[in-house]
Amino acid sequence: MPYPVRRGAFRAAVAATALILAGCAKPSDDTAPDTTVYSGGDILTMVGAEPAYAEALAVRGGKILAVGTRDEVTKAAGAEATQVNLAGRTLLPGFIDGHSHLLNYADSLVQANLNPPPIGGVRSIPDIIEALRKLKTDLKAGKGDVLIGQGYDQDMLAEKRHPTAADLDAAFPDNPVLVVHASGHMLVANSLAFKAANIDASTPDPEGGTILRKPGGREPLGLVQEMGMYPFQSMLKGARKPEVDLDLIRRAVAHYAANGYTTASEALVMSDKMPVIEAAADADAFVIDVIALPAFTMATELVGTGKLRWGEYRKGLKYAGLKIAVDGSPQGKTAFLTEPYLTPVPGCKTDCRGFANLTQEQTNQLFLLTYKNGVQMFSHCNGDAAVDMMIAAHEFAEKQLATPGKDRRTVIVHSQITRKDQLDAYARYGLLPSFFSNHVYYWGDVHYANLGAVRAEFISPLASALQRGIRATNHTDATVTPTDPMFLLWTSVNRVTRSARVLGDAERLTAYAGLQTLTVNGAYEYFEEASKGTLEVGKRADLVILDGNPVKVAPMNIKDIRIVETIKDGKSVYVRS
Repeated sequence: MPYPVRRGAFRAAVAATALILAGCAKPSDDTAPDTTVYSGGDILTMVGAEPAYAEALAVRGGKILAVGTRDEVTKAAGAEATQVNLAGRTLLPGFIDGHSHLLNYADSLVQANLNPPPIGGVRSIPDIIEALRKLKTDLKAGKGDVLIGQGYDQDMLAEKRHPTAADLDAAFPDNPVLVVHASGHMLVANSLAFKAANIDASTPDPEGGTILRKPGGREPLGLVQEMGMYPFQSMLKGARKPEVDLDLIRRAVAHYAANGYTTASEALVMSDKMPVIEAAADADAFVIDVIALPAFTMATELVGTGKLRWGEYRKGLKYAGLKIAVDGSPQGKTAFLTEPYLTPVPGCKTDCRGFANLTQEQTNQLFLLTYKNGVQMFSHCNGDAAVDMMIAAHEFAEKQLATPGKDRRTVIVHSQITRKDQLDAYARYGLLPSFFSNHVYYWGDVHYANLGAVRAEFISPLASALQRGIRATNHTDATVTPTDPMFLLWTSVNRVTRSARVLGDAERLTAYAGLQTLTVNGAYEYFEEASKGTLEVGKRADLVILDGNPVKVAPMNIKDIRIVETIKDGKSVYVRS
């Protein structure tokens, strides 16, 4: 089956996107009318359970002034309003990012793209080496400089294995090298990188992580998983000047705007990135809203101490809640399951069910801390055993509090390998899953082999969740998969794998339901339904214009719809060239 996405590689043309943002946005003109009226195309309001349309929409002062018939809106807008003819295009609320990593995308702009097709061109370990060599040349890296690549997938390599330290040492004897897995939950280091991280044969496996060893001994083989990655964090960040970090973030924001997002996400801000994201806000880099989730490793420092103003925007940046990571990835086979994987797992011989990064008691106490202080909880959970831990932690924290049943909107990110009884618990407790339907395309065939038909076909069960009244969202987890919302919608509607297998026909969504997970449900996830997610009077004028209507085109053609313009608070922040 040919690659179904019309656009190129994940990081292609980012510089061009930045130029488009700078050069094609509508210029500010103090003499121009403050009111704009849109008409002449489908205006999909996203209000209600079924598609509802308006003939026209007016924007004034960054908010929606009027929605309705053309006569009604024209009268409300006044004779001096600027008229925009959609020319048959479709206007709807701007997309709200349920979960991704904007800062990681910014970092990726100075790293080697090691993704397999269709995102990148890496098909073998020699391809990885070549991509890193090109990066070294492009960066003019010298002896001792760290080289980083991300996105490799062992299942898509000709060798069908992870690279090793020896593979990297042979090509880079003088440079520490880190190669990050597509899931982001493991990496391969070479010998110099291990030395810099103070990891050797005497280093024990960390709690919630593993260091794979050479056969017959204790010397690191190269692969480290989950919490084993933490000693490499300073190397992954790199030693960049503040102006370089700022430029990378501006380019990342431009990329999200070019994909129709008016609200983006950085869903795991580590301690060393807190000053970086704050500096970007101070420099007015966030022309769209950015949701940030500080990592749980800073929980006692940040929660209940008054150091952060949770839930409030400052210059486009909002700390929405705390992020914890309970398990790993299903394609990396570190997601924590109640039943074993069906294929061999690196570093495990029997009863291989992945593992948890945190104990149940640690998870309980993090829940209690956030619940006591009114801070929203977001947790990475892929496997059903990890989801069990989340539900148990919620129940534990609720029993300790005087306000059980409060509207907390705890978000269980990914919720991929879940059971029906767990969805029932989500509905009962008001827990919100943010699903990841792109997995069906990129790793659906792998899941079928690793998990078997029953579990694989219930991956990211969006339809089952929505049928229970759960206000689920959907996300790309960029940089794990590309930031393209139309492809994300396509995967939720069609559930087609790389091999053209339909994986879980019962979990397919209608296009409208899929759009709800990217707009109105996204606003609900962040407690912003009063100001975003639908086209209603008084809400923020966060809009996107498409060259087709996802609700009306054939389901397999949804991926071909393009973003024409992105409008944030009434101002154009991206126009397709």
